[in-house]
Amino acid sequence: MAEALSTDLGEEKEKEDSQREKKAATAGKNKEKDGVTETLGFNDKNGASRGKKSNLSDLSLVRFITTELTRGYFLEHNEAKYTERRERVYTCLRIPKELEKLMTFGFFLCLDAFLYVFTLLPLRVILALLRLFTVPCCGLSGSRLLQPAQVCDVLKGFIMVLCYSMMSYVDYAMMYHLIRGQSVIKLYIIYNMLEVADRLFSSFGQDILDALYWTATEPKEKKRAHIGVIPHFLMAVLYVFLHAILIMVQATTLNVAFNSHNKSLLTIMMSNNFVEIKGSVFKKFEKNNLFQMSNSDIKERFTNYILLLIVCLRNMEQFSWNADHLWVLFPDVVMVIASEVAVDVVKHAFITKFNDISADVYGEYRASLAFDLVSSRQKNAYTDYSDSVSRRMGFIPLPLALLLIRVVTSSVKIQGSLSFMCVLLFYLGMITLKVLNSIVLLGTSCVFVKEANMEEKLFNPPPSVASSRANSRAHRTKHVHVSPQQESTADKGETSLPSDICQPTNTAENAAPSFPKSDSDTFLTTPDEEDDDKIINADTGLEGGGLAHRPPKKDLLEIDRFTICGNRID
Repeated sequence: MAEALSTDLGEEKEKEDSQREKKAATAGKNKEKDGVTETLGFNDKNGASRGKKSNLSDLSLVRFITTELTRGYFLEHNEAKYTERRERVYTCLRIPKELEKLMTFGFFLCLDAFLYVFTLLPLRVILALLRLFTVPCCGLSGSRLLQPAQVCDVLKGFIMVLCYSMMSYVDYAMMYHLIRGQSVIKLYIIYNMLEVADRLFSSFGQDILDALYWTATEPKEKKRAHIGVIPHFLMAVLYVFLHAILIMVQATTLNVAFNSHNKSLLTIMMSNNFVEIKGSVFKKFEKNNLFQMSNSDIKERFTNYILLLIVCLRNMEQFSWNADHLWVLFPDVVMVIASEVAVDVVKHAFITKFNDISADVYGEYRASLAFDLVSSRQKNAYTDYSDSVSRRMGFIPLPLALLLIRVVTSSVKIQGSLSFMCVLLFYLGMITLKVLNSIVLLGTSCVFVKEANMEEKLFNPPPSVASSRANSRAHRTKHVHVSPQQESTADKGETSLPSDICQPTNTAENAAPSFPKSDSDTFLTTPDEEDDDKIINADTGLEGGGLAHRPPKKDLLEIDRFTICGNRID
């Protein structure tokens, strides 16, 4: 019996020891899990008794405030994120400098095309007319009367002369008083409508002029085909006249805003520039879209400078060319220019920030504009430089030059031989400015093109009409000849490419001569890394395992202002 009792007591002690060990193990685990809570004084049920006996100062407000003041964190744990944020800040700080470089270069490009209308175009028209009258007299019947470029110059000269004679019947004073009698809100609406109409006229106007130039210079088999130039010429005259009237109304509205007593209209018109930020900043932009918008901003800024010049001329005429009144206008002129620059800087800074575009892209834009200038100076150039600027930026110098001539001739009275001498000296000064500007621009453009490694594209011949037609027909071809090799692969069960995918390259190669290609053909497309696969699929016609034809991504050199009417390219 005694042995049995001793064994029972031993077993009970062992059970009690095992239970104590299990409780100690679970308590240790809870302590490890709730280490953070224990530091603040919170324990589980097993440690409740010890919490009551611990110091109550751990739960005090001083302890909590001390912890909040002394706790730290480590930014290097998310180094990539903060580095990206810092680069965005640096990009925003670089935008004003890079943007103003592009704007300055574009301004002198527009100035060069604008001065061309006043300086070299009249001389070229005179030389073309002399050739037109002297070649038949010399008996050179086999030679061509006028070269295509001379035909275009003569047409431009006739358009300017006819439109100027039509503009002489427009009364600027009556238009000024008619606009001045309107309310402020109505004038604000009119000014916005004029800006939209100016973009629409610019978009369609260059197409009208290009159609006229090509209709007048294309080879014709019959003499009756030359009659088609007349309707195109009348359409071009009507366009230049209406566009000049539109710019005149815009300048008159700005003049009314300058002469208003409380400057409320001028303030409202300036606030319209900041509304432009809302319409463009929160949209998705690619690099090609940003290039389009930058060209539009260059054209808009240069046009505003000419409008301010017209306003100053009209006001100085009303005050008998008193120099003191010029200082009265000076603060308003500076305010308008400063608001335009500030809006452009803020707009481009946030667009590049939201779309992760580097500030170096403006250097590529400068190189693209410089390439247009350099290529127009070559022997195989297929367009005039002023026309290339018009297509690229939407800046058409003819209507603006016509309005400036109209304002200057009505504001400045030329009487006596001394006045004619002053006009002649002023004309020679403009020619000197034009030549110096062209030389500096050409040298700067060559530097930009060389830095961008685009020299190879200068030696490629321009695309001909036959090649473009062959390519367009090839893309439209649906029925093609299937080679025996393709038939054999089809019999074996292999999947072959559809005819509308494989045919364009073959047809283009057979129909048109092949031009040399270089790696710089893809320059300035600057695709993102995530779009590389899309571009490859677009070139090969493969997407998502299927076959589909997609047009290649546009190069900056192929984009002009009139891709669509606006600042975006679809």
